[in-house]
Amino acid sequence: MKHRDYKFFLVCLVALLFTFPTQMFGKDIKEEKSEAQKTHKFWVWLNPNDKDTDGELTVRYKKYYDAGIKGIFFEADNERHFKIAKAQGLETHRWMWIMNRGEQYLKDNHPDWYAINAKGESCFDQPPYVDYYRWLCPSRPEVIDYLKKDVEKALSKDYVDGIHLDYIRYSDVILAVNLWQVYGIVQKEELPQYDYCYCDVCKKKFEEQYGENLDSIEYPTQSLSWKKFRYDAVTNVVNELTNVAKSHNKAITAAVFPTPDVAKRLVRQDWTNWNLTAIYPMIYHGFYREKTSWIGTAVKEGLKGLNGRFPLYAGLYVPDFKDKDDLRDGIRYALDNGAAGVSIFGQVDDEMLALLKEFN
Repeated sequence: MKHRDYKFFLVCLVALLFTFPTQMFGKDIKEEKSEAQKTHKFWVWLNPNDKDTDGELTVRYKKYYDAGIKGIFFEADNERHFKIAKAQGLETHRWMWIMNRGEQYLKDNHPDWYAINAKGESCFDQPPYVDYYRWLCPSRPEVIDYLKKDVEKALSKDYVDGIHLDYIRYSDVILAVNLWQVYGIVQKEELPQYDYCYCDVCKKKFEEQYGENLDSIEYPTQSLSWKKFRYDAVTNVVNELTNVAKSHNKAITAAVFPTPDVAKRLVRQDWTNWNLTAIYPMIYHGFYREKTSWIGTAVKEGLKGLNGRFPLYAGLYVPDFKDKDDLRDGIRYALDNGAAGVSIFGQVDDEMLALLKEFN
């Protein structure tokens, strides 16, 4: 090769090296970034309306999918809604109330299954806070069997992709601070009328496990063993239901209180020790009189507790946000702090879908 030809070759080679990454590697990087952005998935909690037509549902659920919504938690079993949503690429999960149950069958046949507070009152006939707060005792094997059969029935349907557990806890021993004014109470400490469950089954099991008679404990609200007993009682229910979901090879998720600490203190949920597919903490910042930025803090706390065991999606309560800009910030706080996505509780209109689409 002649000298000047060699020099020309080097010039061309250098030029190629500078342009090649831009044209080829640059394209790959851009595509990879695009795929990474799409890993954030959105969910919605929804109560299906049987009056919606097939055409309306097809258009609606196609819009959901195009906006980045991965799936829907349906509060009622509606085969038509489920199947049309699935046809548009959405996952369809049955959203079920678990421990808070007031169906007539239970009230007529099993009043003894209901939890009893520290004053000896049953929420069967004296529910706390609101009339529909009727909580089953998680320590009773017959309650667990009943719940397993109910979940089994839901998951046996081919159009149901998974089960979403709600009210999987005890009644609120302490309400979120913003609700105190709603009920006209101040709960600076655990009050006996809201503290569950003190039934004979719970007392007996506690004594068997910890070797201590609960009635002999002077300050049971301060007993760490008694707290742990109740955390474990709820965890056991969750893990029993997980076995049902696994037998169907279907997902099992739960809506829980916003952080591991808050969940334990307010409703005896120890959700970082549950066996689930994913978790959906209800990070309703307005309930706790926190700023929007607290959503990020709650996500970080949850992920630290989970230590990578399964994904966390931040549950957002639309009425808590001042406007769409505030909601946009809330979603960013969740995603920037490691949430796998968000779940929306509130109206999902075209404006909401356009906002979610910004994150695709």
